[in-house]
Amino acid sequence: MLWKYGRSDLVRQLQLDETFDPSEFKSDGRGNTPPEQLADDLEAMGPTYVKLGQLLSSRSDLLPEAYLKALTRLQDDVKPFSYEEVEQIILAELGVRVSKAFARFDVKPIAAASLGQVHFAELRNGRAVIVKVQRPGIRKQIAEDFEVLGQIADFLDAHTEIGRRYRFGKVLEEFRSTIQHEMNYEREARNLVQLRQNLHEFRHIWVPEPVPDYCTRAVLTMDYVHGNKITKLSPLGRMDLDGNTLAEELFEAYLKQIMVDGMFHADPHPGNVFVTDDARIALLDLGMVGHLMPSMQEHLLKLLIAVGENQSEKAADIVIEMSQTTERFNQADFRRRIAQLMASQQNQSLQRLNAGKSLMEMSRSAIDCGLYVPTELTLLGKTLLQLDAVGKILDPAFDPFASIRENAGDLLKQRFRRHITPGNFFAMMLELKNFLGGLPTKLNRVLSTLTDADFEIKVRAVDAKTVVEGFQKIANRITAGIILASLILGAALLMQIKTSFTILGYPGLAMLCFIAAAAGSVWLLFNIFVQDEKIRKRRPK
Repeated sequence: MLWKYGRSDLVRQLQLDETFDPSEFKSDGRGNTPPEQLADDLEAMGPTYVKLGQLLSSRSDLLPEAYLKALTRLQDDVKPFSYEEVEQIILAELGVRVSKAFARFDVKPIAAASLGQVHFAELRNGRAVIVKVQRPGIRKQIAEDFEVLGQIADFLDAHTEIGRRYRFGKVLEEFRSTIQHEMNYEREARNLVQLRQNLHEFRHIWVPEPVPDYCTRAVLTMDYVHGNKITKLSPLGRMDLDGNTLAEELFEAYLKQIMVDGMFHADPHPGNVFVTDDARIALLDLGMVGHLMPSMQEHLLKLLIAVGENQSEKAADIVIEMSQTTERFNQADFRRRIAQLMASQQNQSLQRLNAGKSLMEMSRSAIDCGLYVPTELTLLGKTLLQLDAVGKILDPAFDPFASIRENAGDLLKQRFRRHITPGNFFAMMLELKNFLGGLPTKLNRVLSTLTDADFEIKVRAVDAKTVVEGFQKIANRITAGIILASLILGAALLMQIKTSFTILGYPGLAMLCFIAAAAGSVWLLFNIFVQDEKIRKRRPK
């Protein structure tokens, strides 16, 4: 079995055998199925491979469903390291002994993960906290493991069709970047602060606050969550919760993170989501965070709306637009697959609807048909896949697509408000100034060219004067439209300024701009209709 080889032997074996077949995954004689055996072997190979298994457990675009389920258990506790090592790391990082820094520090960890473990503690002021301590020697071990994984990925990309299709080298680089960020606990503390600020308006969502003086690259101290993992809630405990409200607000909070803030918690698997004693949702483990550019946010929002509305053609267009095509791209096959995916989704019951799974299957179809999809799409699919699982625990009847449809309008408003800032407004005004300043020169060049004797144009029954007049009318209408748009933008910004002069309860100057823009728009439309009617009547019948 492939994973039973030593690390260097594994690379040599892959180099000798270019025809490796996944069917080599057979029972090990202990009754384990192949997926369970893969999870066992990854756990035995060390923290890097455990973390790799955790990431793969949510990548339905890379592995079949059976393997995803088997790898899910790697998100649970792993073997902890000794308390003596914990004391040494805290002393080295904080510069003080545990007994000096904390009034209480439990020897037994609450949980142990692949990169570190968590202990309950109390500060000198009585504040209950948890302290996450990084595993000793983990950085060196991960660096060595990545050297081996890099050789394997390079070989697969160069010698196998599946490697060329999925580009394992790039996937590995993304994994390396992710795990390096997770090992920097100072970065995680900053993420906690930022997410608390971004989600302050959601009263049912809570993000623990870090303790800055007790945070370093290898030690993270933050508020203790008084509650339980969402997976450990009893059926009776769920009855006491307003599951629909919690699921809806959690999904709405993630849509805001993704589509408005551009920064989102990218690892909301059920082990990182707690229900507090006061019936709120607590989000933990901010080591893995996604960042989105404004253009990518717009693409993803349009894609989610298209998927929610079962618009297969539009969804396919968006994925093609945001992806990189290859020479083997089969557009017809890709569109057919997306249409089939949309049709199967439409026939599913409410309990089986899954936004994340739809995006992951769409990514897999795109890769199979010769598209290189952006990493943001697979990361969003993975996040929504995990979020769907949490939502179904809170409310089995929760419909993620209904939430997307209901919140799409509000998301667009928030995006608009965020981008209409004084800085953006002045930038638009400068661009408008440059455009209007250069417009006469450009029009003069066009008109001079048209009236130049060296310029020939063949137009039946139309002389040069008529053509010039037509261009002038077009230029006048464009200029009028730009001025009206400027009045509307100016009025929108002036609405934020409170003045003593008001009209109908609104700032007076802003309302005057709106009235002027409305009157100008009516005049412009009337003028257009009148001119078009005159032209229509002059046409020979």
